[in-house]
Amino acid sequence: MVKNVTIAIKRSTPIHTVVTPQWKEGAEREISDAIAITNSQLADLEYEINEIMSEIHRQSLNILNSTLVQEQINSIQQQISLRRAELEEQKYNLLEQQRLIQSLELEDILEQGHLEGFCQLSIGDNLIEKLEVAILVRDGKIEAIENL
Repeated sequence: MVKNVTIAIKRSTPIHTVVTPQWKEGAEREISDAIAITNSQLADLEYEINEIMSEIHRQSLNILNSTLVQEQINSIQQQISLRRAELEEQKYNLLEQQRLIQSLELEDILEQGHLEGFCQLSIGDNLIEKLEVAILVRDGKIEAIENL
C-alpha cells in the first residue's frame, strides 16, 4: 500500500511589479534621495581631505623627517582615492537606475526581487507548475499569483 507522502522544498519566487504612476514616483524619489546622500558624502570627503592635509602640513613644520610626512600623505591619499572611487561608482550606478526608471512606461512589468519560501510536493504533482510561479504586484498589493 502506497502512503500519500509529501515533502516541503524551498523555492525562489520572483516578484514582478507593474509600473504605475505611484510606483514610478516612489522609485524616482528613493533614487533622488540616494543620489543626494552620495553627493553629500562626496562633499564631506572633500572637506575632510582639506582638513587632514592642512593638519598634516601644520604638523610637518615641526617634523624633521620629510620622508615620514610624505609616506603619511601618500597613505592618506590612497585611502581617500579609494573612498572617492567607491562613492563615484555608487553615484554612477544610482544615475543608471534613475535613467532606467525614467525610461519605464506605465503598465510595464519588471522583476523587483525574489521571495524564498517552501512549497509542498506530493506524488503526482506537476513539479514544473509548483516551481514556476511568480507574484504580480501593483502598488504594493498582490494582483496575481501566476504560473510562468
